[in-house]
Amino acid sequence: MSDGSLYAQTARNLLGENFIDPADRIRLDAHIAELAASDMDCIVIDGGDGTVSDVLTAVRRHYAPDRLPALAVLPSGNTNLIAGDVGFGMRGLEALERLQHLAASDTLRRNVRRRCGLVVEWPESDAREPVVGMFHGAAAFTRGIELAHQPAILNNYAHEMAVVVSFLSSVAHLLKRRSRQQWMRGDPITIQAGERVRRQGNCFLFLSTTLQFLPHGIWPFWTADGARDDAINYLHVAGQPSRLVAASWALLRGRHPAWLRDNPDYCSGCEQRIEMALDSDFVLDGEVFSPGPARRIILSSTAPIDFIHA
Repeated sequence: MSDGSLYAQTARNLLGENFIDPADRIRLDAHIAELAASDMDCIVIDGGDGTVSDVLTAVRRHYAPDRLPALAVLPSGNTNLIAGDVGFGMRGLEALERLQHLAASDTLRRNVRRRCGLVVEWPESDAREPVVGMFHGAAAFTRGIELAHQPAILNNYAHEMAVVVSFLSSVAHLLKRRSRQQWMRGDPITIQAGERVRRQGNCFLFLSTTLQFLPHGIWPFWTADGARDDAINYLHVAGQPSRLVAASWALLRGRHPAWLRDNPDYCSGCEQRIEMALDSDFVLDGEVFSPGPARRIILSSTAPIDFIHA
């Protein structure tokens, strides 16, 4: 998938009728349905996290769980968090030529990274179809994303600088007394993670992902045995959390000292299913969603997906 550029034209010449450049999500869904009907075993995604999420959603809708296609992610969008973990490792025509070589030698799945998609469902809404992504966040994470989406940032800064400006804006909000109190207080969120963990009350930050690596060594999740598996990794930080600066510094470096794991304001783990009741919006792969009138969503995972790596 691309944008009508010279690269897109060259890709169309290489791939023929298998090249897809959908005008919108409805057409994308229809194209994925056609690929599923023809038993297409590999889909190449040229785009950012939002495009990957759209493809994952359509794949879940149209492919059988035991016959999921392999995916090759070529990062070229605004955000490429997913590609940082499961990307193909090459871009542009070089990547397409390499993929053609792998297909010709029947070795497309020789080197894969297996991950699950993160499914968000609105259980009380028959009109709302589930969406699939790989990184979900709520409370302070949503506020930060909404700051990043402001036209003053999006229209005036390249993506990398926009991230920096958004971070600085978030820090500025925390330095102002009124906004700091609002951010620190958090949002009312109740989570039921698996059968054992229930957290109720205000939440400063909630994150969850089916990825297993994040950029720059950041990994704000932990489990009792330190394992990272195909379940949903999650972090819940209560409203008005103690030692927030020290905790943030540790988590941004992928460290989880004993004092942090023992602090009741911080809760992390891996589960196959998480139910959430929340009044505020949440984010999936950079897109902001409403929890709907019922104010309830369910997080679960897809069957494992093979992401092709060069």
